[in-house]
Amino acid sequence: MDDTTQPASANRATFVDAPRVAWMVGDAADYARAVAFMECRAADIVCGKAAELVWLTQHEPLYTAGTSAKSEDLIAPDRFPVHQTGRGGQYTYHGPGQRVGYVMLDLKARGGDVRAYVHQLEAWLIATLAQFEVTGVVREGRVGVWVEHRDGAGVLREDKIAALGVRVSRGVSTHGIALNVSPDLTHFSGIVPCGISQYGVTSLHALGQTVSMAEVDAALRVAFEAVFKVGTSSTPMSDGSPREDQSQGL
Repeated sequence: MDDTTQPASANRATFVDAPRVAWMVGDAADYARAVAFMECRAADIVCGKAAELVWLTQHEPLYTAGTSAKSEDLIAPDRFPVHQTGRGGQYTYHGPGQRVGYVMLDLKARGGDVRAYVHQLEAWLIATLAQFEVTGVVREGRVGVWVEHRDGAGVLREDKIAALGVRVSRGVSTHGIALNVSPDLTHFSGIVPCGISQYGVTSLHALGQTVSMAEVDAALRVAFEAVFKVGTSSTPMSDGSPREDQSQGL
């Protein structure tokens, strides 16, 4: 591990345990409706009308532009729909085979440290990858979670496997993480992902971990419990729509 490697861990941030968090897993969601839902839910959390929420979903192929996005990093503007979004960061891709996790937490109740919260998101992703024997790291000056691996020619390379972008309004977070499970990696070629052109992208399947989305969801849940210090209780889904599961704080 070189000097630029910063392994994320739950110890990098200290939060007051949340009393309850809801967990929701759903099928592919329309992006604009997803953002509207997040904003509404966040407003309800501020007012004390709703529980904090983690929502796992997917989207049809699209690009999103964060508040720091540069026009020259959108290489193929007509390839997929492009959505301007209020999260931090630059351009990223969402599509089938990528698990998106939208996280709506009351950061004021958790110490109010946004930087610490970002470290928690990194730790969550790294702990999830570890369950599939994949070592994720964070790098100084590069947002997201990265992996070192050898390509087909045996050349050591470093690629991004997960992205994150956060928005905080009135102390409540929205947006969150995107973990590449089995997306079409060629779809990333229409942008400069997160404004970083020197490195590529990869996925669990590309690394030889041909896990299912359900297995990834389970790993995300286990890691979330460990990093954010909340317990969860499963509720079986009775149909194709998302169902909230209430989580009890440890």
